Amino acid sequence: MLERGTSLVPRMSSAMLRKRIRASIAASLAAIIITGAIAMANAQPPKLEPEDFLPPIPAWTGASEALIAPATDKWRTPSEATGLTATPNYDQSIAFLEKMDKQSALMRIEAFGHTAQGRKLVAVILTKDGANFQPSKPVFLIQAGIHSGEIDGKDAMLMLIRDMLFKGRDDLIDKVNIVFIPMFNADGHERSTPYSRPNQRGPKEMGWRNTAQNLNLNRDYMKADAPEMQGLLALINKYDPDLYIDLHVTDGMDYQYDITYGFDGWDGLYAWSPATGKWLNDVYRPKADAALKAAGHIPGPLIFARDDGDVSKGIDLYAFAPRFSTAYGDLRRLPAVLVENHSLKPYRQRVLGTYVLLEASLRALSSDGKALKQAIGADRAMRPQTVNANWKDKAEPVGKLDFLTIASEEIISPATGAKVTRFLGKPGPTVRVPVYVSEAGLQLSVPKAYWVPATKSEVIARLRLHGIAMETLKTARTVEVEMVRLDGFKTAAPAEGRMNVTTTGVSRFVRKELFPAGSIRISTDQPLGALATYLLEPESEDSFLSWGFFNEILSRVEYMEPYAIAPMAERMLETDPALNAEFKKRLKDDKDFASSPLRRLQFFYERSPFYDDRYLLYPVGREL
Repeated sequence: MLERGTSLVPRMSSAMLRKRIRASIAASLAAIIITGAIAMANAQPPKLEPEDFLPPIPAWTGASEALIAPATDKWRTPSEATGLTATPNYDQSIAFLEKMDKQSALMRIEAFGHTAQGRKLVAVILTKDGANFQPSKPVFLIQAGIHSGEIDGKDAMLMLIRDMLFKGRDDLIDKVNIVFIPMFNADGHERSTPYSRPNQRGPKEMGWRNTAQNLNLNRDYMKADAPEMQGLLALINKYDPDLYIDLHVTDGMDYQYDITYGFDGWDGLYAWSPATGKWLNDVYRPKADAALKAAGHIPGPLIFARDDGDVSKGIDLYAFAPRFSTAYGDLRRLPAVLVENHSLKPYRQRVLGTYVLLEASLRALSSDGKALKQAIGADRAMRPQTVNANWKDKAEPVGKLDFLTIASEEIISPATGAKVTRFLGKPGPTVRVPVYVSEAGLQLSVPKAYWVPATKSEVIARLRLHGIAMETLKTARTVEVEMVRLDGFKTAAPAEGRMNVTTTGVSRFVRKELFPAGSIRISTDQPLGALATYLLEPESEDSFLSWGFFNEILSRVEYMEPYAIAPMAERMLETDPALNAEFKKRLKDDKDFASSPLRRLQFFYERSPFYDDRYLLYPVGREL
């Protein structure tokens, strides 16, 4: 029997009691967290459809809709079978091309390389000339899928090929030969999901912008790192096209235009190749615009709004660096057109507009190809003394553009707490907006020739890829050339697989330099002389030095200890009056220099015979 007040539980200290209470609370919290996690795991997340958040679609109908093959047509393309809402994958695309190839003597499929993942890169050749092109006929290079999510050009061209081969449209290749690349970034093409390009309306699944090596091919034209780009340059050298069209899809704001495009020479701007720029502007552009308008499309210039929410701030007609397709083409005397279909228009509308533009391009080449070839010849005969480079924004606008807007409104977004623009899916007013352009930030001086040492085998190989003519030294030769030393440099964050370098000034001097056997001499007296200059002048934004091909010159090898420099410096001051005067002036003019013992010693070390003579020395010689 228990006495009153006696407990069966042992008496606990207050510390033990607090510990038991904390453990109980922790167990309760853990149970709540586990219960919540189970509930979250069992809950279905909201389904996010790719196009749910895009603006409404403006109503559209056009004569180009008649280009779509009926459901009964055995040559209906894979995309047409989906109502032009989806695009076939790599294997399906190749299979359809091979099916047409087997049935027509006007077509052949040619491999021009492999991707990093081993996929075959193919070009479709459409010709009535057989194995060898007639030199009098223009060659039209059509490229789709450099950014493989932007694949409108592939499906448009499959329709056009079908019509040329089997629907009586072969007159389009009576006077023109075609080289067509359906999927340039073939690896990215196969990295396809409905979520690849959230600002784009279709196709249902879209490929990836970059290659399997995470390289953007439309930044690779000059450095040519990607196997895909190396294959393309070989193809260009082989067929020497007269017109090159690069097919893309935009990002950015909403507007009425569905097919926008541009080229160097637009309204006389920028062209390194002025004769072909004039042909594109005065002959090609009116024909392309007229064909698009007649088919129910709205053509426009490339649109780069300064503020996607307020077009009244103006648009930029940029000058592109030659790392991009159209500027590269212009620099190497290849007329090039960049097409940017509007991402917010339905895939069906964009594909049909691309078909119309490609057909109009073929007709322009058929009727005016001779004049284009003459323009190309005039540009290839040019031997400029300087080359414009390193474009920058011009501060003041140069004109106005009547811009076709889509109606919009501003609302306060609960998510941001700020105003956002909402486009309403119907035509808005025509707004006259300022147009801003670029101007050259640097003029590159063109020497008589460049000398590249045999030690730079990678650079020599890339120069050959570009098709630049060169002489290879069979024996070593000492040559008097102008050499360039970097006064300083800056490195940027890694980009496109490389560590980029920018010079902060250069010094030039003439001296005799030994170039070993295997070195090359590149005369600028050739059609690609301007391209060689842009690649080999170290201050150029797309030079091999800028892309990190010469980073070894940024490292200094030998050093001299301060205890040895100081007595040497004193001797130099005693025996060299000119150096003494230079040193005193530097002390007077530069307080930071005067107060730094190490910088003062460096001054003497750099002027001594012990200093690394090749530190920051750019090893490419300029023959003046």
